[in-house]
Formats: sequence, C-alpha cells, structure tokens
Amino acid sequence: MSDLKKKRVISVAVTGSWPTHDDNPNVPFTPKEIAEDVYECWKAGAAIAHIHVRNDDGSPSTDFNKYKETIERIRAYKDCDICLNMTSSGSVDFGDEERIYPLQQLLPEMASYDAGTLNWQHRTVFMNPPSFLEKLGHALQESNIKPEIEIFDAGMIYNSIYYVKKGVLKAPCHYQIVLGCPGGMTSTIENLVFLRTLIPKGSTWAACGIGQGHLPIMMATIAMGGHLRVGMEDNVYYRKGVLADNNAQFVARAKRLLEEADLEAATPDEAREIYGLTRKIL
Repeated sequence: MSDLKKKRVISVAVTGSWPTHDDNPNVPFTPKEIAEDVYECWKAGAAIAHIHVRNDDGSPSTDFNKYKETIERIRAYKDCDICLNMTSSGSVDFGDEERIYPLQQLLPEMASYDAGTLNWQHRTVFMNPPSFLEKLGHALQESNIKPEIEIFDAGMIYNSIYYVKKGVLKAPCHYQIVLGCPGGMTSTIENLVFLRTLIPKGSTWAACGIGQGHLPIMMATIAMGGHLRVGMEDNVYYRKGVLADNNAQFVARAKRLLEEADLEAATPDEAREIYGLTRKIL
C-alpha cells in the first residue's frame, strides 16, 4: 500500500452561511476570526479550508473585500500551506456575477459547484439553473480552479456527468456528498452507499452529515475509503447537547478516527496531489 493510499483529506467548513451566534456563539464571523480558526484547524490536521464570509451583522455575504481580507489573513500565516476552497454560493439570494467574481479575483485552489437547484431548508429555493452551472464551470476552468461538486441528491451526480460530456466540467472530478440538509437526501448509511455507487470511476470523493448525522456519516466514509469534511457549517455541536468550542475540535477528532483505522490525515501538499490541485503562489 502506497503512502497516499493511507491518506485521507480532512476539509473544514468553518463558517457556512446558516449558523448564527444564537446557534453557537463560537461560529467565526469576521475575517480575523475565520483566519484564526482556519490556522488552528490546519495545525490540528486539516488540509483544506472551505471559506464563506459574513456581513458585520452575521448575515451571508459575497462582499469581495471580506473575502480578500479573509484570504490575506490566512495567507499571512507564513507556515500555513492549507488549501483554500471558496464557496460559489454564499446565500440563496445572490446573483451569478456576485457568486463568481470573488473566485476569479482571489484564485483559490478549489471552489464549490452545487450541481443542481434545491428546495433549501423547505423554505426557499437555492437556485443553480443550467445557465449558471455552465457559466460557473467555464469560469473555474479558465481560472484553473478545481470544482468541488456538491451533491445533495442523486440527480446532481447525473447533472455533473452531463456537464463533463458537454465540457463544462473536466474529469477527473471531485465530489462532496452532503447528507441531512432539509430538501436533500437524509443522512443514512444506505444513502451514502447509494450515492457512492453513482460517482464516476476515477473521481475523488468526500462526505459529511449535517447535525446528528455528522459522526455516523464520517465513520462510514472512513470505512468506504472516502475523504472527510467537518466543521460548524455542518454541525455546531461537538456531541449531543455540547456546543463546539471551535472548528479545530472537529478536525482533531477526525484525525484521531483516521489513526484508529490505521490511516493518516493528508497534508495540504498531499491533498493537492490526491485531488489534482494546482498550488497557487501564496
């Protein structure tokens, strides 16, 4: 078994767009807080940081200056070589250009690509129509940014296969399965196994469970050979009834679980090799 075959990538989604300080006062909101949290997660074993930003009132944001300050603060930690994965969503209300512009200017190594429209939280519609998905796919290719294809239900995998054939996406792809979001597939092991069987051969994949599905999906993913995503975007509780102090707690636990399975957390450079990322000049 080669060293890379024993490696699993830990991604940390530190902020997201939905959790508020009412949910957990430790969710990082400001660029300074996000950067500090990302740095601690890197020290704990995270190879990739998934970045959202917030307005001063805590609401979701696509403010370019917020993104710029956050990225600059992360990169100011000279010993920190964590891979950056910026969101292309931010909120259900943002327009196409708002979602794409920060990516093209700040050039992270990865960016989320939500491969379909979703009845978000049973309250509103998270719009990802064909026109946007084509525009985003081409923009990411032009900027040499690897899409992280977000999968909330099976149809999104089939959408991605269509867009590969059309040239909007470029294989091999990387998939992020997200289970347990209201409006998407629930966080059961059966759903994880089913979605895994649909992912095209040669792709890389990771999975996460929202809320109480967090640990079961993580442990099943380890057993199935996938990579991991943790963080307060998905779950604000460290265990039942106990709020997380920070995102590094989740990373440290994921690393311990990997080690118990005789595996290792990948370094950022190993993650770049596994996912086929182009390291940007920091």
